[in-house]
Amino acid sequence: MAVGFPEFVENPENRCPVILLLDTSGSMSGQPIQELNRGLAAFKEDVVKDSQASLSVEVAMITFGPIVKLIQDFVTIDEFTPPKLEANGGTPMGGAIEYALDFLENRKQTYKDNGILYYRPWVFLITDGAPTDSWQAAAQKLREAEAQTRLSFFAVGVIGADMNILKQISPPQRPPVTLNGLDFRELFVWLSASVKRVSSGKVGQAVALPPMGWGQITI
Repeated sequence: MAVGFPEFVENPENRCPVILLLDTSGSMSGQPIQELNRGLAAFKEDVVKDSQASLSVEVAMITFGPIVKLIQDFVTIDEFTPPKLEANGGTPMGGAIEYALDFLENRKQTYKDNGILYYRPWVFLITDGAPTDSWQAAAQKLREAEAQTRLSFFAVGVIGADMNILKQISPPQRPPVTLNGLDFRELFVWLSASVKRVSSGKVGQAVALPPMGWGQITI
Protein backbone atom coordinates (compact mmCIF):
# COMPACT_ATOMS: atom_id res chain seq x y z
CA MET A 1 0.00 0.00 0.00
CA ALA A 2 1.25 3.47 -0.85
CA VAL A 3 2.35 5.66 2.03
CA GLY A 4 -0.51 8.03 2.82
CA PHE A 5 -0.79 11.35 4.58
CA PRO A 6 1.13 11.33 7.88
CA GLU A 7 -2.08 12.01 9.82
CA PHE A 8 -3.57 8.74 8.51
CA VAL A 9 -0.36 6.73 8.98
CA GLU A 10 -0.21 7.85 12.61
CA ASN A 11 -3.95 7.41 13.15
CA PRO A 12 -5.64 4.95 10.75
CA GLU A 13 -8.93 4.89 12.71
CA ASN A 14 -12.26 5.28 10.89
CA ARG A 15 -13.22 8.94 10.65
CA CYS A 16 -16.44 10.66 11.70
CA PRO A 17 -16.37 14.02 9.86
CA VAL A 18 -18.45 16.92 11.19
CA ILE A 19 -18.73 20.32 9.50
CA LEU A 20 -19.95 23.13 11.74
CA LEU A 21 -21.60 25.72 9.49
CA LEU A 22 -22.02 28.77 11.71
CA ASP A 23 -23.82 32.07 11.19
CA THR A 24 -21.56 34.94 12.27
CA SER A 25 -23.63 37.74 10.73
CA GLY A 26 -24.28 40.98 12.59
CA SER A 27 -27.50 39.77 14.22
CA MET A 28 -25.50 37.19 16.18
CA SER A 29 -23.51 39.92 17.95
CA GLY A 30 -23.57 40.23 21.72
CA GLN A 31 -24.86 37.39 23.86
CA PRO A 32 -25.67 34.96 20.99
CA ILE A 33 -22.08 34.84 19.70
CA GLN A 34 -20.73 34.67 23.26
CA GLU A 35 -22.93 31.67 24.05
CA LEU A 36 -21.99 30.04 20.74
CA ASN A 37 -18.31 30.37 21.64
CA ARG A 38 -18.98 28.79 25.04
CA GLY A 39 -20.86 25.96 23.34
CA LEU A 40 -17.94 25.23 21.01
CA ALA A 41 -15.60 25.02 24.01
CA ALA A 42 -18.02 22.58 25.69
CA PHE A 43 -18.10 20.45 22.52
CA LYS A 44 -14.32 20.09 22.46
CA GLU A 45 -14.18 19.45 26.20
CA ASP A 46 -16.81 16.72 26.07
CA VAL A 47 -15.69 14.81 22.96
CA VAL A 48 -12.02 14.75 23.95
CA LYS A 49 -12.91 12.79 27.12
CA ASP A 50 -13.80 9.79 24.93
CA SER A 51 -10.63 8.05 23.74
CA GLN A 52 -12.25 6.47 20.67
CA ALA A 53 -14.03 9.67 19.64
CA SER A 54 -10.77 11.61 20.03
CA LEU A 55 -9.24 9.45 17.31
CA SER A 56 -12.30 9.31 15.03
CA VAL A 57 -14.23 12.58 15.19
CA GLU A 58 -12.90 15.20 12.79
CA VAL A 59 -14.19 18.75 12.91
CA ALA A 60 -14.13 21.49 10.28
CA MET A 61 -15.66 24.92 10.81
CA ILE A 62 -17.07 27.26 8.16
CA THR A 63 -18.59 30.61 9.09
CA PHE A 64 -20.83 32.85 7.02
CA GLY A 65 -21.12 36.54 7.78
CA PRO A 66 -20.08 38.84 6.24
CA ILE A 67 -18.30 36.34 3.92
CA VAL A 68 -18.02 32.55 3.71
CA LYS A 69 -14.81 31.60 5.47
CA LEU A 70 -13.05 28.35 6.37
CA ILE A 71 -12.11 28.91 10.01
CA GLN A 72 -10.86 25.38 10.69
CA ASP A 73 -9.83 22.68 8.24
CA PHE A 74 -10.59 19.08 9.26
CA VAL A 75 -8.70 18.04 12.39
CA THR A 76 -9.30 15.37 14.99
CA ILE A 77 -10.95 16.77 18.10
CA ASP A 78 -7.76 16.76 20.18
CA GLU A 79 -6.20 19.11 17.60
CA PHE A 80 -9.27 21.38 17.52
CA THR A 81 -8.93 24.73 19.27
CA PRO A 82 -12.32 26.46 19.52
CA PRO A 83 -11.86 29.96 18.05
CA LYS A 84 -13.35 33.15 19.42
CA LEU A 85 -15.95 33.99 16.78
CA GLU A 86 -17.09 37.56 16.16
CA ALA A 87 -20.31 38.67 14.46
CA ASN A 88 -20.57 41.10 11.55
CA GLY A 89 -22.29 41.72 8.21
CA GLY A 90 -24.85 39.80 6.15
CA THR A 91 -25.86 36.12 5.98
CA PRO A 92 -24.51 34.38 2.83
CA MET A 93 -26.04 31.03 3.81
CA GLY A 94 -26.48 29.69 0.27
CA GLY A 95 -22.82 30.23 -0.56
CA ALA A 96 -21.79 28.65 2.74
CA ILE A 97 -23.81 25.49 2.07
CA GLU A 98 -22.35 25.10 -1.43
CA TYR A 99 -18.83 25.66 -0.10
CA ALA A 100 -19.40 23.07 2.64
CA LEU A 101 -20.67 20.45 0.18
CA ASP A 102 -17.62 20.83 -2.08
CA PHE A 103 -15.26 20.92 0.89
CA LEU A 104 -16.75 17.72 2.27
CA GLU A 105 -16.49 15.84 -1.04
CA ASN A 106 -12.79 16.75 -1.21
CA ARG A 107 -12.24 15.37 2.29
CA LYS A 108 -14.06 12.14 1.48
CA GLN A 109 -11.82 11.70 -1.57
CA THR A 110 -8.79 12.14 0.67
CA TYR A 111 -10.07 9.38 2.95
CA LYS A 112 -10.56 7.08 -0.03
CA ASP A 113 -7.11 7.87 -1.44
CA ASN A 114 -5.58 6.92 1.93
CA GLY A 115 -7.65 3.79 2.55
CA ILE A 116 -9.55 5.34 5.48
CA LEU A 117 -13.12 4.26 6.19
CA TYR A 118 -15.54 6.95 7.34
CA TYR A 119 -18.98 7.29 8.89
CA ARG A 120 -21.66 9.28 7.14
CA PRO A 121 -20.56 12.92 7.52
CA TRP A 122 -22.60 15.47 9.46
CA VAL A 123 -23.18 19.05 8.34
CA PHE A 124 -24.51 21.06 11.26
CA LEU A 125 -25.90 24.52 10.44
CA ILE A 126 -26.69 27.14 13.10
CA THR A 127 -28.33 30.47 12.15
CA ASP A 128 -30.43 33.22 13.69
CA GLY A 129 -31.54 34.86 10.44
CA ALA A 130 -32.39 34.35 6.79
CA PRO A 131 -30.04 34.05 3.80
CA THR A 132 -29.00 37.34 2.20
CA ASP A 133 -27.89 35.50 -0.95
CA SER A 134 -29.49 33.00 -3.31
CA TRP A 135 -30.01 29.70 -1.49
CA GLN A 136 -32.40 27.60 -3.63
CA ALA A 137 -29.69 25.86 -5.73
CA ALA A 138 -27.69 25.08 -2.58
CA ALA A 139 -30.80 23.61 -0.94
CA GLN A 140 -31.39 21.38 -3.96
CA LYS A 141 -27.81 20.07 -3.91
CA LEU A 142 -28.03 19.50 -0.17
CA ARG A 143 -31.26 17.52 -0.39
CA GLU A 144 -29.83 15.40 -3.23
CA ALA A 145 -26.70 14.64 -1.17
CA GLU A 146 -28.86 13.69 1.81
CA ALA A 147 -31.13 11.49 -0.35
CA GLN A 148 -28.04 9.68 -1.66
CA THR A 149 -26.84 9.15 1.97
CA ARG A 150 -23.69 11.18 1.27
CA LEU A 151 -24.24 13.21 4.45
CA SER A 152 -26.65 13.97 7.29
CA PHE A 153 -27.75 17.60 7.52
CA PHE A 154 -29.01 19.26 10.69
CA ALA A 155 -30.34 22.84 10.84
CA VAL A 156 -30.73 24.75 14.10
CA GLY A 157 -32.59 28.04 14.23
CA VAL A 158 -31.76 30.54 16.97
CA ILE A 159 -34.30 33.23 17.97
CA GLY A 160 -34.98 35.32 14.85
CA ALA A 161 -34.20 32.57 12.34
CA ASP A 162 -36.47 32.19 9.31
CA MET A 163 -37.71 28.69 10.08
CA ASN A 164 -39.77 28.57 6.89
CA ILE A 165 -36.63 28.88 4.76
CA LEU A 166 -34.78 26.41 6.98
CA LYS A 167 -37.60 23.91 6.40
CA GLN A 168 -37.15 24.33 2.65
CA ILE A 169 -33.39 23.79 2.95
CA SER A 170 -33.59 20.81 5.32
CA PRO A 171 -34.37 17.26 4.15
CA PRO A 172 -38.03 16.32 4.75
CA GLN A 173 -37.13 13.56 7.21
CA ARG A 174 -35.08 15.89 9.41
CA PRO A 175 -36.84 19.23 9.85
CA PRO A 176 -35.03 22.15 11.50
CA VAL A 177 -34.90 22.48 15.27
CA THR A 178 -35.57 25.74 17.12
CA LEU A 179 -33.02 26.26 19.89
CA ASN A 180 -34.41 26.86 23.37
CA GLY A 181 -33.25 30.42 24.06
CA LEU A 182 -29.46 30.53 23.73
CA ASP A 183 -28.85 27.03 25.04
CA PHE A 184 -25.81 26.41 22.85
CA ARG A 185 -24.01 24.50 25.58
CA GLU A 186 -26.72 21.82 25.78
CA LEU A 187 -26.86 21.67 21.97
CA PHE A 188 -23.13 20.98 21.72
CA VAL A 189 -23.19 18.49 24.60
CA TRP A 190 -25.91 16.65 22.62
CA LEU A 191 -23.80 16.84 19.46
CA SER A 192 -20.86 15.44 21.41
CA ALA A 193 -22.94 12.54 22.79
CA SER A 194 -24.25 11.84 19.28
CA VAL A 195 -20.87 11.72 17.53
CA LYS A 196 -19.46 9.60 20.36
CA ARG A 197 -22.23 7.06 19.74
CA VAL A 198 -21.55 7.12 16.00
CA SER A 199 -17.78 6.74 16.36
CA SER A 200 -18.14 3.76 18.71
CA GLY A 201 -20.24 1.81 16.17
CA LYS A 202 -19.51 0.23 12.82
CA VAL A 203 -19.33 2.21 9.59
CA GLY A 204 -22.74 2.15 7.92
CA GLN A 205 -24.54 1.09 11.10
CA ALA A 206 -27.70 3.00 12.11
CA VAL A 207 -27.33 4.69 15.50
CA ALA A 208 -30.12 5.94 17.78
CA LEU A 209 -29.39 9.56 18.73
CA PRO A 210 -30.04 11.01 22.19
CA PRO A 211 -33.24 13.06 22.72
CA MET A 212 -32.96 16.75 21.77
CA GLY A 213 -33.66 18.38 25.12
CA TRP A 214 -32.21 21.65 23.88
CA GLY A 215 -34.74 22.48 21.15
CA GLN A 216 -38.11 22.00 19.49
CA ILE A 217 -38.59 20.37 16.09
CA THR A 218 -40.31 22.71 13.62
CA ILE A 219 -43.13 20.89 11.85
